[in-house]
Amino acid sequence: MSNILFISSEAFPFIKTGGLGDVAGSLPVELLKSNQDVRLLLPAYPEVMNKLTKSKLRAEISYYNLSVNIIETTLPGSKLKVWLVDCPAAFNRPGGPYTNKHGQEWHDNALRFAIFCHVATDIALNRLPLNWQADIVHCNDWQSGLVPALLSQHKQRPATIFTIHNLAYQGVFNRQTFDDLNLPEELWHIDGVEYYGNFSFIKAGIAYADKITTVSPSYANEICSSEFGYGLEGLLNHRKKDLVGILNGIDDKYWNPGTDNYIKQKYNRRSLNKKQINKEHLQSELSLDKAPGIPMLGMISRLVEQKGLEIILQSLPRLLKMPLQIVLLGTGETHYELLLGAWAKEYSNKFHITIGYDEALAHRIEASCDMYLMPSTFEPCGLNQMYSLRYGTIPVATNVGGLVDTVIDANPINLRKNTANGFVLKEQTPSDLSSTVKRAIDCYEQTDVWRELQNSAMSCDFTWHSSAEQYINLYQSLPVHKQIIEKEKSSTKPANITAKL
Repeated sequence: MSNILFISSEAFPFIKTGGLGDVAGSLPVELLKSNQDVRLLLPAYPEVMNKLTKSKLRAEISYYNLSVNIIETTLPGSKLKVWLVDCPAAFNRPGGPYTNKHGQEWHDNALRFAIFCHVATDIALNRLPLNWQADIVHCNDWQSGLVPALLSQHKQRPATIFTIHNLAYQGVFNRQTFDDLNLPEELWHIDGVEYYGNFSFIKAGIAYADKITTVSPSYANEICSSEFGYGLEGLLNHRKKDLVGILNGIDDKYWNPGTDNYIKQKYNRRSLNKKQINKEHLQSELSLDKAPGIPMLGMISRLVEQKGLEIILQSLPRLLKMPLQIVLLGTGETHYELLLGAWAKEYSNKFHITIGYDEALAHRIEASCDMYLMPSTFEPCGLNQMYSLRYGTIPVATNVGGLVDTVIDANPINLRKNTANGFVLKEQTPSDLSSTVKRAIDCYEQTDVWRELQNSAMSCDFTWHSSAEQYINLYQSLPVHKQIIEKEKSSTKPANITAKL
């Protein structure tokens, strides 16, 4: 058994902006079930604090002359202990975890997550009165990237893992920010946190962690190329022997059409005909034509270029001439919201978009739709294609990242072998998207073939059990650093910052 400090900037059901939230709300729980002693560290955003029903104060400290409380609670629906970093100056504000209500990044994100990383480091070094010693510190994405770097300054420390969920988001700031945060000067060099003259949180995690993981095997290979490496491919290739791809899992209790309380009609593989009831209900809810015989395509996504919005928009003139309906839920870049809204207004009987995020509607879309649209330009793992497979909703996806590892094309050979579970674009182009959707519609019209495809999809096992086992094996392979026997006393704290931050 290992003591694991799992560090994340979001975790469902407390707060979620994307796949990281789902992972941080599921993987630690599965590790706990596998007899690992896990603590989840999370910022105390207002959305999190408003959901607390039971909590207690565990520590009062300060960083950069700002007061910080460590609050202990449990993740709703589990026995997982959660430590919340309650720093009102950094986290108690309206808007999202990383951006304000206008979608602009908070000007002080470097400070906010430096505080978060300093707290994590002090917990890892057993400097706080929490009566718990970490063996392994598992960091996730750039917001926790400083932790392996800070821990590298100590010979007596826990082992570290850094998981890349999306390399496109790097937490890059200027050199002045590094100085203002009073970080150790020894970290500033080409093999450290320096990134083309700037300061990179994510590079810190990649450079200093004992092991690096990504959220799918294919993405681990992709990020070592110039196409997907975002300037870090050289470092990633240098550290390739320490780089592992482990496919994310899904919470099969929460995403389960047989028990889902969000949907109109529960169903499973043996009662797939009941799925149609959800479709008819959603058509009525969204004022779409009640057309049970034509396929419905769903998409739940951030409205950004990465998710294939460009080719979707270019394909819409052809797609909307086909016998289908499209249901889209998401929020993102304003121009995508406006353009998609205009199309939905013109084709209101067959195309509906809801701007924003609604967890209940997301479940209803997965349960109601026949196909799921996921033409991403890159996709580190993707979870929605796995949710869709669980609900017998067939993915139409590109051949990248985690989609490669989960979606098997319904070509004649795979259909004969009963291994197919989706439709894969050969290229990420508008014409190939249109032709692939047409191929899916042709298959949909063959009732027996489509039912077999749905059965294959719903037979896929993408639960966390297998992934958690792989993480445990990785933890066991980590270098063992000298144990920290006595609780360290923090002799210094970060100095106050300048007004520029």
